[in-house]
Amino acid sequence: MSYIPLKADAETAQQRFDHVLCQAPFEGLKAILHDLSPQRENLCSVVLAANSFVELLARLGYRLTVTRQIHVQDCYSRVGPAGGIKSVLPYYDIPSQSSLPMLVNLDATVTATPKSAVFFEALLLDLKKQLSATLIQQQNI
Repeated sequence: MSYIPLKADAETAQQRFDHVLCQAPFEGLKAILHDLSPQRENLCSVVLAANSFVELLARLGYRLTVTRQIHVQDCYSRVGPAGGIKSVLPYYDIPSQSSLPMLVNLDATVTATPKSAVFFEALLLDLKKQLSATLIQQQNI
C-alpha cells in the first residue's frame, strides 16, 4: 500500500467553507448560519445542498416569514419567551447603504423584509458559486 501525501495547501471542503464564509461579503450570512445551526460541521453540506435561501432555512429547521418592515430597536425589547423573538440579526450593507435585519423567532421561523430576503438569497448563491468553483479547482489539481 503506497502513501500519497496531500499538498500542504490542500483544504478539506469544511475548511474551505469556513475560509470563504469568513470573507467580508459573507459576514451577514455567517451570522445567520451560526445563529440557526448549533452543529457547525453540517453547515457546509447543508449550504451546498440547498437551492435557495428558503430551502436552506428549511434544511436548518426554520420557515421564512416575510414582513413589510422590521423596527430593530423595538425587536430588542421583545427578545425572550414573552416577545417570541430568539435573536435579532441587524445587518447593514455598506455598499448598498441598506438595512437588512432578520429575526429568529422561538416558533422556528425567521422573519425578514422582502429586501433582506432577496439580498440573502443572492448572497447564498454567491457563496455556493465560490465554493463550487473552489471544489472543482481542487479536484483538477
